[in-house]
Amino acid sequence: MFVSFFPRPKLFFISALLWAALAMALWYSFASELYGSSGPEVVGVSTFWSARSLWFDFYFAVFVSIFTAFWMWFAPHPWAWWAIPGSALILFATYFQVLVSVAINAWYGPFYDTIVAALAKTRVVTIAEIYGHLATFAGIALVAVLVGVMTRFLVQHYIFRWRTAMNDYYIANWPRLRTIEGASQRVQEDTMRFATIAEGLGVNFISAVLTLIAFLPVLHKLSSNIAELPLVGAIPYPLVTAAIVWSIFGTGLLALIGIKLPGIEFFNQRVEAAYRKELVLGEDNAERADPSTLNELFINIRRNYFWLYLNYVYFNAGRIVYLQTDAIFAYILLTPTIVAAKITYGTLQQIITAFRQVSNSFQYLVNSWSTIVDLISVYKRLRAFEATISGGPLDKIEAVADPAGT
Repeated sequence: MFVSFFPRPKLFFISALLWAALAMALWYSFASELYGSSGPEVVGVSTFWSARSLWFDFYFAVFVSIFTAFWMWFAPHPWAWWAIPGSALILFATYFQVLVSVAINAWYGPFYDTIVAALAKTRVVTIAEIYGHLATFAGIALVAVLVGVMTRFLVQHYIFRWRTAMNDYYIANWPRLRTIEGASQRVQEDTMRFATIAEGLGVNFISAVLTLIAFLPVLHKLSSNIAELPLVGAIPYPLVTAAIVWSIFGTGLLALIGIKLPGIEFFNQRVEAAYRKELVLGEDNAERADPSTLNELFINIRRNYFWLYLNYVYFNAGRIVYLQTDAIFAYILLTPTIVAAKITYGTLQQIITAFRQVSNSFQYLVNSWSTIVDLISVYKRLRAFEATISGGPLDKIEAVADPAGT
């Protein structure tokens, strides 16, 4: 799954994490200030090509180039250009999307304060002023759309290259893999699913980390007027602490109630593969795919799906209740501050947005759990290939016959 696309995967990913940590340490210790302090907050599209932003872009490119050159020399790999600079480009695009969110959050403050001033008639607000704010947002949105479209195009090619690498690797070992249950489906379908899901989860995880880095200082700064929280009273860093505790609670809750789902999804693929295989054999052989055999195979499919649906009942109940509560959780925390009129409406919107960005980042597992379930089930299926190629034993789940028994 990884060795086909990345050079020496374990060492590669460890070195990537260490190199990224070094780059971040140098950036936050002194490199970010080489072009002066950040200065006043820039509102508008110009934030993307300010001197500080362009300096970061150059800094990122230099570190990626050094890392790529080293691995090209240390462990040449046929897919290195897609695996290393391709992954780095997707990482940069993810960072840029976070930067867009920060720019929009900065725009919220003056825009909503202008709207409130116009409605309350506390000062003269002209049509041109409001249109100017909307034009600023349009500029930010236009850049976001252009980058988003190009990123999606790159990601689609990246995923297919990864699938191609896995396909070539497994086909080269096909004589040893062909006897594994559902081998054709695992090569034809599971490779694409694994590349797609792994890339998506990886990007979302990186986005969550970058969002935390970008919005934690923003949330801390904006919450300076928040003296206390309901029930708990005054605590250090109130909104940041609340976001962390609330997200950990939700993550633990869904992990607990969804622990059985990956195994059941694995069996779904097994029974579907058995049914599909019999139908394919019946196309060329009249003695195969008789009604009684197909009926028995479909009964297995139905039983497994019904078992899956039953397990999703309490998982979805917990997830929906948590997410619905999450939609108003920030307002619950801010109610005393709102009643005391300690913040403006524009600041309120900035706090709400920053709080949701931070809490959503900490809720990575909450938001991705269903996708993680799919990834684990696909991983279990492709692990049978890896074990067979390396001569190791198959996972225990391959020998379990009854999905309801998991």
